Amino acid sequence: MKHQDVHKNNKNSLNKEQKVVVLGAGESGVGAAILATQKNYQVFVSDKNEITNKYKQILNNHKIDFEEKKHTANKILNADVVVKSPGIPDNVSLILKLKEKQIPVISEIEFAAQFTEATIIGITGSNGKTTTTLLAHHILKNAGLNIGVAGNIGQSFATQVATQNFTNYVLELSSFQLDGIQKFAPHIAIITNITPDHLDRYDYDFNKYISSKFRITKNQTENDFLIYDADNSAITNWLEDNKTAAKRIPFSLEKKLDFGAYIKDNIVNINITKDTIHMPTSTLSIKGKHNTKNAMAATMAAQLLKVRKETIKESLENFEGAEHRLENVAKIKGVEYINDSKATNVNATFYALECMDKQTIWIVGGVDKGNDYTDLLSLVREKVKAIVCLGVDNQKIKDTFGNVVDIIVETAGAEEAVKVSYKLAEKGEAVLLSPACASFDLFKNYEDRGWQFKNAVKSL
Repeated sequence: MKHQDVHKNNKNSLNKEQKVVVLGAGESGVGAAILATQKNYQVFVSDKNEITNKYKQILNNHKIDFEEKKHTANKILNADVVVKSPGIPDNVSLILKLKEKQIPVISEIEFAAQFTEATIIGITGSNGKTTTTLLAHHILKNAGLNIGVAGNIGQSFATQVATQNFTNYVLELSSFQLDGIQKFAPHIAIITNITPDHLDRYDYDFNKYISSKFRITKNQTENDFLIYDADNSAITNWLEDNKTAAKRIPFSLEKKLDFGAYIKDNIVNINITKDTIHMPTSTLSIKGKHNTKNAMAATMAAQLLKVRKETIKESLENFEGAEHRLENVAKIKGVEYINDSKATNVNATFYALECMDKQTIWIVGGVDKGNDYTDLLSLVREKVKAIVCLGVDNQKIKDTFGNVVDIIVETAGAEEAVKVSYKLAEKGEAVLLSPACASFDLFKNYEDRGWQFKNAVKSL
């Protein structure tokens, strides 16, 4: 499609002499290696950790040269282009050496985008991007569009470009993926919100993190669209001080908008085309103010792609939400158990607590990325009966909430946290896992944490 033309390389110019080095052999790295091999690049994959058997097998099946548990500098520093895993920080010595040699270091998203002419919806934000991505995909699939979903979700974008023939994609994009783009330009960009997160990767400078998120719109043209949260000061301040060529489309819960999406008397109003949409919030399958915003953003993206409003409304009514995001696990002896393991920052946990309509046993903790818990104090005071800590170092949690919550218990794993919560909870209450932290002290990742929580609940 025309809006991706900026990104076309002359594909005939690719030849077997050009070397692509892929750093990191996870989902995105292996996907990039498959696509690069298909396009006749000379490919070498390097991972300083052990590569899992699943990915090793894929690399072997495609006869791709790789190394693990080391980075061989002379093999990497003669690359024509390096595709870097989002998990590798920009300031490690190997990346600095590559930049010194002026070897392009890009993300798998940037690499794959040049080989597809699909229409792309790119979604970023500190919270809500997974739900908005899945919801947009759900609506567009129901409308009969030939559409893939990738980015931070499921099979990598590069693998799908290599093996599928989708004419549309919805991509969930992290700030780390956006840091590695040069020409990538989605036709529709969505920024769900921006709140402090991952500041350890941005020199503890919130403005650097904000700039990183806004890279999603840097290559957009006047034929493209930027959908954004007009209630979020980090977003609105950036837009006041910086330019984007894209057509701006706001959504808000706080003010009436002449163009965009807003809420009045519990009715969602969307007026970006002649076909205006009016829909009671009660009909949305996903609850909470933040999910109303996610629904607004996904709906406007669908309208821009000419989806009928009846299809949009039906899709919003039957969408089931994302795993590990305010997921109802079970009701045991009148107590609800809710898995919100994907809440890896304070703002996500704020949304979760805001949604709770009963007294709550709150399971919290993990690797703190510079969290300030004070925003949660009023919600905790109002809704939380007891805190169950799930982390190696819980001092900051105890210091912040010690005077607000009478019961704070430390536990060393999901099973113990669930057992303690079971003892503390009474009929009509809820147990909420919403950690506000990364999971790497006790778990492989937030999914592992969520699965362990769910298994422990099911074993009660």
